[in-house]
Amino acid sequence: MSSLQYTRSRFSVALRVFTQRRFSSTVTYASEEEKVTDATEENSRFIHPSSVVHPNAILGDGVSIGPFCTIGPFAKLGRACQLYPGSHIFGNTELGDNCTLMTGAVIGDDLPGHTVIGRNNIFGHHAVIGVKCQDMKYKLGNECFLEIGDNNEIREHVSIHRSSSPSDKTVIGDNNLIMGSCHIAHDCKVRNNNILANNTLLAGHVLVEDYAHTGGGIVVHQFCHIGSFSFIGGGSVVSQDVPKYTMVSGERAELRGLNLEGLRRRGFSATEIKSLRAAYREIFMPTDRSSGNIEDRLAQVEQHKELSLLPAVCSMVQSIRDSFGEHRRGICKFRSQGGS
Repeated sequence: MSSLQYTRSRFSVALRVFTQRRFSSTVTYASEEEKVTDATEENSRFIHPSSVVHPNAILGDGVSIGPFCTIGPFAKLGRACQLYPGSHIFGNTELGDNCTLMTGAVIGDDLPGHTVIGRNNIFGHHAVIGVKCQDMKYKLGNECFLEIGDNNEIREHVSIHRSSSPSDKTVIGDNNLIMGSCHIAHDCKVRNNNILANNTLLAGHVLVEDYAHTGGGIVVHQFCHIGSFSFIGGGSVVSQDVPKYTMVSGERAELRGLNLEGLRRRGFSATEIKSLRAAYREIFMPTDRSSGNIEDRLAQVEQHKELSLLPAVCSMVQSIRDSFGEHRRGICKFRSQGGS
């Protein structure tokens, strides 16, 4: 093979690598003098020459960095991470294996503290993750933290902020779908397997448990708790807690019954659902005017010889009772009539 043919062959390999949609190349640019590595090599990296990668950054095997990206000196990227053009990683930020940053995504901030992200997460176009919170009580120079688990899909224009104090942290668990333009404020806790529809806005210190589902365009007041397997109707304003297994909706969200469809989809048995409906009616739709206040009705369910034996019923009762504890906001308003 002539020298010209050899040069053309090597250039062709690099060009094909660059034009791949996910930049899943095996080319390494460690310096201008180094040659393009063989495209079949398994553990190499691709860094587009227009990107700025600090020499102290730690890059795992198979990392692909597209054009015009920035990676700061304290960043650590796991194996096979993909950065699309114009995405950036700043500050003390760690990404686990197989994370993807779409075009314009920004992760981390040059602040004390850290952003730690697990494996197999996708960050959509122009998502902004792990930046300074918007809490006026935050003091510049204090440490602040964000931790994200595994297998989350965080879509375009989502913003997730770090904590407002060194003693707390914002936490996202595993297997969550956070749709476009959602906002998760400082010190929120979003656990596992939740679906937050577009424009869901969580104020500071909100807790979302597991398998909760929000409709689009909802607003949640700071310090509220969203119980497991609950559903919030689109356009709702939630200013108090949503108990487990329930459904709320409205401009000032009110209880509308149980999240029956959600319970069926998550494998609750017919017996469990029947018992939850009976308990819900006993608590929120009493037929006996002498049944007392809500505390009395909770006690009646707890003492019921059949309902008290089901863990799901006990869990719902405890969720409601906890919401009336000190420093909690109570539960969403409820009507004495309505389906369950």
